[in-house]
Amino acid sequence: MTVSTQGLELRSASRRLSDWVELLSSMRFAVSLLTVICIASVIGTVVKQNEPFNNYVNQFGPFWADVFAAANLYTVYSAWWFLLILAFLVISTSLCIARNTPKILVDLKAYKENIREQSLKAFPHKAQAELSEAPEIAANRMGQVLLGAGWKVKLQSRETPQGTGWMVAAKTGAANKWGYIAAHSAIVLVCVGGLLDGDLMVRAQTWFNGKQIYEGGGLIADVPAQHRLSTSNPTFRGNLLVTEGTASSTAILTQPGGVLLQELPFSVELKKFIVEYYDTGMPRLFASEIVIHDRETGESKEARVEVNHPAFHRGVAIYQSSFDDGGSRVRLKAVPINGHAQPFEVEGNIGGSTELSNGDEKLGLEFTSLRVINVENFSATGGGADVRKVDLRESIESRLGAAHKTVTEKTLRNVGPSVTYKLRDAAGQAVEYHNYMLPVELDGQRVYLLGLRDTPQESFRYLRVPADENDSLDGFVRLRAALDDPAMRAEAVRRYAAQSVEPGRADLEQALVASASRALALFAGAERVTATTAVADAPNRVNDAAGSKGAAGGDPKGGLQAVAAFLQANVPDAERERAGDVLVRILNGTLFELLQLSREKAGLAPLPRDEPAQRFMTQAVISLSDTFFYPAPLTFQLADFTHVQASVFQVARAPGKTVVYLGCLLLIIGVFAMLYVRERRLWVWLAPAGQGAQASMALSTNRKTLDADREFDQLKTRLLSR
Repeated sequence: MTVSTQGLELRSASRRLSDWVELLSSMRFAVSLLTVICIASVIGTVVKQNEPFNNYVNQFGPFWADVFAAANLYTVYSAWWFLLILAFLVISTSLCIARNTPKILVDLKAYKENIREQSLKAFPHKAQAELSEAPEIAANRMGQVLLGAGWKVKLQSRETPQGTGWMVAAKTGAANKWGYIAAHSAIVLVCVGGLLDGDLMVRAQTWFNGKQIYEGGGLIADVPAQHRLSTSNPTFRGNLLVTEGTASSTAILTQPGGVLLQELPFSVELKKFIVEYYDTGMPRLFASEIVIHDRETGESKEARVEVNHPAFHRGVAIYQSSFDDGGSRVRLKAVPINGHAQPFEVEGNIGGSTELSNGDEKLGLEFTSLRVINVENFSATGGGADVRKVDLRESIESRLGAAHKTVTEKTLRNVGPSVTYKLRDAAGQAVEYHNYMLPVELDGQRVYLLGLRDTPQESFRYLRVPADENDSLDGFVRLRAALDDPAMRAEAVRRYAAQSVEPGRADLEQALVASASRALALFAGAERVTATTAVADAPNRVNDAAGSKGAAGGDPKGGLQAVAAFLQANVPDAERERAGDVLVRILNGTLFELLQLSREKAGLAPLPRDEPAQRFMTQAVISLSDTFFYPAPLTFQLADFTHVQASVFQVARAPGKTVVYLGCLLLIIGVFAMLYVRERRLWVWLAPAGQGAQASMALSTNRKTLDADREFDQLKTRLLSR
C-alpha cells in the first residue's frame, strides 16, 4: 500500500466543501504549514522575544519597529497567526491520519495471496526453479523456513488444470506502516501540547472571561481583580520575584502592552539565596532554599531549587530562572568633582529614588543597581616580543588543544563592588553613572573609575581619578577645589616662580608669573581664549595662556583642551610645538605647588618629589582636564552597603508537557520505524509439474537497497534449492 498525498474526498453535494476538505487533509497542505512554522520559528530565534519596545526601535528604527510589531514578530510563539497555523496543522494532520489509517490497518492484515502467477514476473526481484517435491510438501517446508526467519506466512491452495497448486504468501516489516501512524500522531500531539501550554488559554480568558491586561504600575496588592487570573487557571507560565526573608504568591505574566497577575495556590518564601562564581566572574551556581506554604491546607515544606532542578507543588513547577537585587541598602558619599558643591551623604534602596536640590536646580537620584563582584581582565597587551623570552614549545602548545584557547592569556581580577545610579533633571533627561567603590591599578597608578553614559545602548566611558597615598579621593578633590580658588592659584604661581628663577632676576620672575598665571587661569577655566591674545617674544617667557571659552560657542571650558585651543589660535605653526612644551612644564610645576598648598591648608605634610608623586601628578593633570567634560558637579561614591538578594523563579503549570513528551517519543519511534524498518512481501507459486513442482518466486520491498538484493539471494537459495 502506498500512502497517498491527496486529500480526503468527501462525498457531498457541495463541490466547494469537498475541495476545501480535500485541500485541508492533503499532505501538500500539511507540508506547507510545517514550512511556515519553521520560518516563523527561525524569526522567533533570531529576533529576541518579549523585549521592551524601545530596544526594537533602537535596533530596527521607528518605521520597521512598528511594522514588525504589527506582525507580532516580537511575540511570535503567542501570535494569533502562529496559533492559527498550529490549529490548522493539527486539523490537517488529523485528517491525514483519519484518511490513511483504515487503509493501513487493512493492508497490515492482508497477505495478498490472491496475486496471479503472471503478476510475479513483473517484480524486480523474481526467480524460477523446478522442485522435486510435491507442491503441498514444498509449500509446508517453505512456510516453516519463513516462520523460523520471522516472517508471517499464509498458505493457499488453488485448483489448476494440472492439479492442485499452492501459493505461499509471506510478509515482514509491518512496523514501517506503524511508523507512519506514529510520526503523524506525534505531530498532532506536539502541536496540541504547544497549544495547551502556549498563550491560548490565557488569551481566551481575556476574550471570554472578562480579564484585562494591566498597563499601569504600582504595588501588586493594588492591582484590581479584573487583571488577576485565578488559581484554577489550567495553564500559565510567569515570573515570581522573591526577596530574601520575604514570601510571594503572585506571578507576573508578560503580555503585549502590559501584564496579567497569576494567583498561585501557594506562597514561596525565600530563606537563602546561594550564588557561586567562576574565576571569570560568571555565575557557576545559583540556587534558592525556599519554603512552600500551601494556602489551602496550611502545610509548609522546604525545598531547594537549582537550575535544571525544579520543585513541584500542586501541579506547578518552580524553576530557578535568574537572580536580582532585592532592594539592597546603599550609602553614597557625594564628592565634588566639577564645581563648588559641598560633600554630603545620602542613603537609599536599589530600585528607589530621592530628590536632590541646589537652590532652584533639582535633580532626581535613582539607585539603579549594586554589584558586589566585578571581575575584569588585566592581561598585558604589550606591543613587541622579547626574543630572549620566546619559548617555542609554549608558543605551539598555546595554539593546540581546545578551540577556546587564545594566544593572549587572561589575567582576571575582582576589583570589588560598584554602584550604578542615574541623575535625572527636571526635564526628565537622565545620565547613568557607574562608579567603583575601590581604586583599581592601571598602568602603574591606582585610580578610581567613574563611568557615565547617556543612553543604555552606549558603553560606559570612564574618568580615571588618581588615588592619593591613602588610597582615597581626598587628594584629588582638594586639588580640584584649589584650582577653583583664585587666591590659591596666585600663591601657587608665586611659589613656582620663586623656585624657578635665580635670585636677583626680578624681570624674569615677573614674566614667568604672568605666563604661569595665564596658563593656570586658562586651565582652570577662569580666562577665555581670544584671538587677540599676544605671544610674548622673550625667549625665556611662556607666551601662552589657555583659555576657557564659553560653553555657548562650543569652545572648551578649561583643561588641556583650552590650552590647545589657545595655542592654535595665537601661536604660529612653526613655534607651536616648542611653546606647548614650555607651557606644559610650567603648568605641571604650578599644579604641583597648588597640590602642596592644598595639603598645607588641610594640615598635611608636603608631598615628596619622588616617583609616586610624579605618577600621581601626571594622572591628576589628565583627570583635571577631563573633569570639564563631566556633566555633574559631583560624583557619588559607594561608602557602605547592605546586600539583599532576590531570586527570580519561573512558575509554570504545563499540562501539555506530558502530551509533548509522548509526542516526542512517538516521533522517535515513528522516524526510526520509517527509516530503518523495511516492509517486504514474498510470494512463491508452486504449480504441479509431474512428480514435482514448478516454483515462481517474487519479492516486493518499499525501498531498493543492497540489503534487499542480498536477502532475496539468501531466500532463493534456502527456498528453491530442492
